[in-house]
Amino acid sequence: MPEHYDVIVIGTGAGGGTLAHTLAPSGKRILLLERGNFLPREMENWDPEAVFVGGRYISEETWYDAAGKPFQPQVHYFVGGATKMYGAALYRLRPQDFQEVRHVDGVSPAWPLSYDDFEPWYTRAEWLYQVRGEHGEDPTEGHWSRQYPFPAVSHEPRMQQLSDDLAKAGYHPFHAPCGVLLDERDRPRSACIRSTWCDGYPCLVHAKSDAETIAVRPLLDRPNVTLLVDAEATRLETDPTGRTVTDVVVRRDGQRETYRGDVVVLAAGATNSAKVLLASASERHPAGLANGSDQVGRNYMFHNCKAVVALSKEPNDTVFQKTLGLNDFYLGSEESGLPMGNIQMVGKSNAAAMKGEEPHLTVLAPHWSLEEVAQHAVDFWLTTEDLGKPENRVTLGRDGAVHLAYTSTNDEEAGRLYQELRHILNHCGMAEHHVLDKNFYMSMDIPVAGVAHQAGTCRFGTDPQASVLDLDCKAHELDNLYVVDTSFFPSIGAVNPALTAMANAIRVGEHLNERLR
Repeated sequence: MPEHYDVIVIGTGAGGGTLAHTLAPSGKRILLLERGNFLPREMENWDPEAVFVGGRYISEETWYDAAGKPFQPQVHYFVGGATKMYGAALYRLRPQDFQEVRHVDGVSPAWPLSYDDFEPWYTRAEWLYQVRGEHGEDPTEGHWSRQYPFPAVSHEPRMQQLSDDLAKAGYHPFHAPCGVLLDERDRPRSACIRSTWCDGYPCLVHAKSDAETIAVRPLLDRPNVTLLVDAEATRLETDPTGRTVTDVVVRRDGQRETYRGDVVVLAAGATNSAKVLLASASERHPAGLANGSDQVGRNYMFHNCKAVVALSKEPNDTVFQKTLGLNDFYLGSEESGLPMGNIQMVGKSNAAAMKGEEPHLTVLAPHWSLEEVAQHAVDFWLTTEDLGKPENRVTLGRDGAVHLAYTSTNDEEAGRLYQELRHILNHCGMAEHHVLDKNFYMSMDIPVAGVAHQAGTCRFGTDPQASVLDLDCKAHELDNLYVVDTSFFPSIGAVNPALTAMANAIRVGEHLNERLR
């Protein structure tokens, strides 16, 4: 007989790991299934050539685009999920993001819950993940019931200069909310190796507030929590009525295993959660589990992003660069009422990661060496909201492989944000013609491979014909199946989605605590 648990959680990232952390004090028997293993702690964690050039931690999995062309997605299967490699930028969505928003390419739908509904859970998530920031600096943020648990990470001199220059020019820079386990009173940042929470790197010393460090590791000594690694959930099976998930089928060490749970929570990431549901088709659910609405896999979003390198006249010796954000164009500008998005700093460039861009750099400044370019680089990350279109979707091939059809939206808005950045640089000691696309940051062959912010494939809502999940993120068509990764997003806004996934996981976790009680 399959082993039985009160709750089975598939995935250990921002959604699954956080939900398990919320449930664990209940004493209920919880099984955590993780497709990967623990990310190895090794010096390559901080080696830009190993991480960016060699793609050491990227899965060898193959997906296919709409034309059937194979590509390697930038997915990472480890305990902690995608948070092992994220930049720990933990933003709240703006209140307007929960409402209907008009864009150049269409309308971003309203959420069935409001910012006010999410605010207490945002606060819980900020305190759980030990976010450092300063509520009240960013004029676009919503109300907050409690200040961040720790003060913002201070700007280093070059970033402070940039912040001051922006403020003098009439902009509203703010300290970016960061999940980093760093006490500047007791330990100066110069004592830390530079990559401890840099974008795209794992952290050798567990100084980044990722889901493994914050949510999963504290559970491993609990007798009621079991973690299985290298355990890929491949299918969910139901009872004869089709209303209750009875079995989770797992591929582990090349063998088929089956586990049973009273409640099953899917948190494998927006693409892979859709994959599991579609692969679970049956006589009762011929189009895939929970897919009577034909919405599973549809409305895929992953942000319209651009990483940019600006070359400063003076050297940029910043170690932790991701401390500054700018939302002056988030909701639009005087010239255009249409939103443009968020500007924030991204991990500091280095010569090793720039290798792929050397020809372009040589054209721009042939008298500079690659090391000099990196030394003068100031790096920005621009995010514009992507719209969830039904035709942007996850499907499965006959062999079960993921096929991802995707066409970007709001390219015009993204272009405007880029032009605004170039204009800003003139106020900050950087010439607007000394700007490069930071393509080495996402070095895959096609843009669809950059799946870090994927969302939307199992929207929640009140109408079972237009959504997959109800307001508690339970599948409309099943009594015991929940989805708590970013699949549930009706829209994605223009800030990093991790904190919203964490907040929602706490919200749904508390709902499940009541249900199980």
